[in-house]
Amino acid sequence: MSGHHASICPFDYRYGSKEMRDLLKRENILRRFIEVEAALMKALEEAGFAPRGCYEVLSKCAFSVRPEEVDELEAKLGHDVASLATLIAERCGECGKYVHLGATSYDIVDTAWALIVRDAVELIKKRLRNVIELLMELSMKYRDTLMVGRTHGQHALPITLGFKLANYVYELSRSYERFCELEKRVMRGKVSGAVGTMAAWGVKGPKVEEVALSTLGLRPHAITTQVAPRDGYAELVAVIAILASQLDRLALEVRELSRNEIGELRIAAGRVGSSTMPHKRNPTIAERVSGLARICRALVVTALENIPLMHERDLTNSSSERFLIPHALLTIDQLLIDTHRMLSTLEADEAAMKRNLELSKGTIMAECLMIKLVLKAGMPRHKAHSMLSDLARQALAQGRGFRDVVAGSEVGKLLSSEDVEECFNYSKYLGSYDFLISRSLNYAKEVLRRC
Repeated sequence: MSGHHASICPFDYRYGSKEMRDLLKRENILRRFIEVEAALMKALEEAGFAPRGCYEVLSKCAFSVRPEEVDELEAKLGHDVASLATLIAERCGECGKYVHLGATSYDIVDTAWALIVRDAVELIKKRLRNVIELLMELSMKYRDTLMVGRTHGQHALPITLGFKLANYVYELSRSYERFCELEKRVMRGKVSGAVGTMAAWGVKGPKVEEVALSTLGLRPHAITTQVAPRDGYAELVAVIAILASQLDRLALEVRELSRNEIGELRIAAGRVGSSTMPHKRNPTIAERVSGLARICRALVVTALENIPLMHERDLTNSSSERFLIPHALLTIDQLLIDTHRMLSTLEADEAAMKRNLELSKGTIMAECLMIKLVLKAGMPRHKAHSMLSDLARQALAQGRGFRDVVAGSEVGKLLSSEDVEECFNYSKYLGSYDFLISRSLNYAKEVLRRC
């Protein structure tokens, strides 16, 4: 296909970076297939199955094969890897007769994709690291910026914007860890023949595997059937979906807090918000994050469905994986690009935060008063809870400040005026927020340092 007009998939022209698209282009996939065939030839040479010098020959002649040639031959043979092996064999002279000897097509496919996924995950990790580091900066910048914390969409207790953002730092650091751990199970090679027993190479099978995979910088699976176990791809896609859902949660928070009724956050102006309403500042980047995250979650089902294959394998995984892996990688790539862009243009309206803190007339400090009634006045907690619940409802119903209602109630007689006043100083009821922010940021620093 050439040009945008011929493209069907939005990843061809709208979503995903050039770097990720380059990793997933036909040309690169084919190059990786050929690299695996060449590494296999090196192993066959070392194990005595192919003449010396064939690895060098293949390194010069095999890489001239083009995707169109493979497609043309596949139309006749009905098999893409067999077509590739035939084309390499035909242009590599005497050494051509040993190409693909003893291998099955998924020795090539699974091992090549291990290389592609390894590169893709490094790119994802780089983008995720950038997002985490930016969030850490914002968390420090707004460490002490007071705002109301909300549970069930209702005003709960005071927090700081830095505390809110530090929660995302922690969650995304956990995803970074998951990507680091993928290498143990997913980025492994498979060189074991038709049903996984290495039968064609006899006792030299482990030698063939060791040389081929060490040439490519991969570790082998401990055992396989004709294919590597599909739980690896399922784990990859699930880890991508978890990260996508975390980014969705962050984007949803930005969208909610940028509503006119709340107005605590906004994405800086400069983009057209609406084609017809000039005043609009739509959080479109955040909405795209939420939209694309749905694609990642949906792909998990396909990845899980590919685990159960009949006997030593059937072909049901093959067609779906052609969609599954590239689309999962390109989608998370775009999600991370968008999240970084969203955070880079994020603005906090501290005046709105201060204004919203007062919307509930001070009733968000009822817990503080309850604790003091128990610890200082000796009142049972459930009775203190009931009393303050009644007073809070009274304050809201009458449109009066909670502080005034409390002062004129039994609470005002049981607690000193200093104790009551202290409860209405929001910055004094933030608990160990500073310690918790530091702990989250230190956790992230350690994760990023380790991997």
